[in-house]
This record gives sequence, structure tokens and C-alpha cells, in this order.
Amino acid sequence: MNSFLSKLGMDNKMALGYIGVLVFMMGDGLEQGWLSSYLIDNGLSIQQSALLFSVYGFAVAIAAWLSGVLAEILGPKKAMTIGFVLFIVGTLVFLTVGIPNMNLAVMIPTYSLRGLGYPLFSYSFLVWLTYYAPTEKLGTAVGWFWVSFAGGLNVLGAYYSSFALPVLGEMKTLWSALIFVVLGAVLAIFINKDNEKNSVEKKFKTKADMFKYIAKGITIAFEKPKVGLGGIVRTINTAGAYGFVVFLPAYMIEIGFTRTEWLQIYGALWSSNVIFNLIWGIIGDKLGWRNTIMWFGGVGCAIFTALLYYVPHFMGANYFATTLVGICFGACLAAYVPLSALIPSLAPESRGAAMSILNLGAGLSTFVGPALVGLFFASVGTVGIIWIYTGLYLFSAFLMIFVNLPKQDIQVPKDENAKLSTAQ
Repeated sequence: MNSFLSKLGMDNKMALGYIGVLVFMMGDGLEQGWLSSYLIDNGLSIQQSALLFSVYGFAVAIAAWLSGVLAEILGPKKAMTIGFVLFIVGTLVFLTVGIPNMNLAVMIPTYSLRGLGYPLFSYSFLVWLTYYAPTEKLGTAVGWFWVSFAGGLNVLGAYYSSFALPVLGEMKTLWSALIFVVLGAVLAIFINKDNEKNSVEKKFKTKADMFKYIAKGITIAFEKPKVGLGGIVRTINTAGAYGFVVFLPAYMIEIGFTRTEWLQIYGALWSSNVIFNLIWGIIGDKLGWRNTIMWFGGVGCAIFTALLYYVPHFMGANYFATTLVGICFGACLAAYVPLSALIPSLAPESRGAAMSILNLGAGLSTFVGPALVGLFFASVGTVGIIWIYTGLYLFSAFLMIFVNLPKQDIQVPKDENAKLSTAQ
């Protein structure tokens, strides 16, 4: 078994951690493709649903940004445990008080606790991994983290829901998330073999050091404007995908798809994304990081965002055609992966701070995507929102014109280039 894991580039001591993240994120993501439509069917307006997911996304952004600092101050296992507890507490109140009463005043803060929970759990494990993995294997190790993260959050959770909902119903399916979250936490925190004390060096001796580090995670965007632009591009990257879950399920069901078919289309989209997370890293090394992001990421996502509306609009509930468009969109969404190689290379002396800007962008996308729906859906409808996202993806392609390495730095050493490009 150890030899098999080694061939895959996965260290046997951390394998249970990968599996734990996969299972935890499956529990976290099982409601993504249908919760909004369920809440709307049971009394919330689209704008209220968008508000709920926007505040949730803001909580995700804050936790994603702070997870690295907390992991280094407290140790990864403690930071992961805090994330696990926040998720459990938020879920319990959300399901026992919030949803049964459709009380938005309760739903917003408790669902946001879930949003604080999962980045602290998953990204703290990523910090642990970056300290543990040897430099020559770091790219592969981080690449497998993102496969575990996205595979659980966006793929297995969606497919599980497609089978569980007809059997269990919505509320019992939501409750079943706790089974996956508890199992994932036990695997990644308590059974995982490596002792993080041997691999995580705590850098912060005083509160002043901690605040300096936190401040650097913001000021780098102004000291290095290209890093700031990269953060904007990363925000746009998944904003559309997170916004889709607010309004697209209702549109697809209105067209004639069943909820199960929509969840399978959604799962296919993210299955494609998981696979292409690895593929685009390789292609980016050959075609150039910026070109890959600009053309396949920005322009590609713009094209297939529009087609996600127009293919069902003109062809009706054509499962094969719509699934194919979803797969293509998921693949193009992954073409932004080389940002994680390009942006740190723009600030080689402060790579950690540069990555914090990308993490912030990743978190903000979960806020911006639903927020755009809440702000504009009433006035522009489904087709208008689709074109807003399409325009944003084209804008991200335009921004990439300015996010380039200095000429003297364009030839990145091959081994370093390959190592960085697999990290998302």
C-alpha cells in the first residue's frame, strides 16, 4: 500500500488526512446544488436566498484569509478542531431553529458559522501539508489536496444528494452531512499519523508579529499591484460558479430538468473541474501561465457561461447537451489554476503574503457570486445575470494582459515551474 501511494505522489503518513478532507468537504458541499431552490420553494425570495449565501461567502473569505495564521499560531490540529466545532454548532442551530421556522435572522449567522468552519478545517490542513511535504514533492502534495477538496465539496456531495434526496428528503439529507463531517474530522485530526509539532514551525512569538503578518497579507496587493490584480482575477474565477447555485437550479427545473438531473449535471461540471485542475497545470507550463488563464480560463468561461443559459433555452431539457456544456465550463474554470504559480512568482520574497491574496480572492468569490444575484436578479432576470458573469470572465481575461512576469523572470526553472503550477 505504501508503495502504491508513493507512486501516486501521496505520502502514506498523510493519506488519511487527504481522505479526511475529502469526506469532510463532501458533508459540507452536499447541499450546494439544491439548498437555494429548496429554501425558495419554502418561503424565501431569491433575494433573501442570495443574501444568505452572500453572507456565508463573506464568512468563508474571512476564514480562508485567517486560516494560515491560526494554523501557525495554534497548530494545524487545533485550528482544524476549531473549524470542525464551528461547523457542527452552526449546523445544529441552522437545522433545528433556522430552517424549520424559515427565520432569516437565525439562518444567516448559523449558516455563516458553517462558512467559518470549513476553511479553518481544510486550509489549516493545507498549511500542515506544506510544512510536512518535502520541497521536491510539494507540488504533487498540494495538487492532491485540491483534488480531495474539490472532489468532496463539488463532486461527491452533489452526486450523493442526487441519490439521497429521493430517499431521505431534504432535511434528513442535510442532517446526514454531520456523519461525513464527523468521520472526516476523525480521520484527518485524530487518526492521521503525522505529528504536526514536527512539521509546523510556529513563526509568531508575539501579537505584534502576528499583526504584522496579517497586515502584509493586505498591503502586498498595493506594494505589488499585479498581485492585487491577480486577487481580482481569482475572485472572478469561481464567482460565477457560486452564483449559479442561487438561481440556475430554478431555471433548469423550469426548462424541464428534474432536480436529480440538475444535480448530476452539476456533479459532472465539478468532476471535469477536478480532473482539469491537474491537466491545466501541465498545459500552463507549456503554453505559459498567463496565456492559459487568459484564453482558456477567462474567454473559455465566458463562452460556456453563456451557453449554460442558451443551450437549454433553445434545446429544452436536453440532458446530454447541457451536461456537455457543464463539463466544458468546469474544465475552463480549472484553467485559472496557474494563478497559483504566477502570483507568488511576482513576489518571490513574500510568497506567503501573495498566496493570502489568492486565498482571499477564493473566499470572496463565494460572496461576490451570490451577491450579484441578490443585487440584480429582480431587474435583469436569469439572462441578465448570465451576461453579468460572462462580462466578468471577459474582464478577467483583459486584466491578465497586465499580470505578467518581468522579462528577466519569464524563464522560470522547469522544476520550480512544474512544482508551482500544480498548486491551486
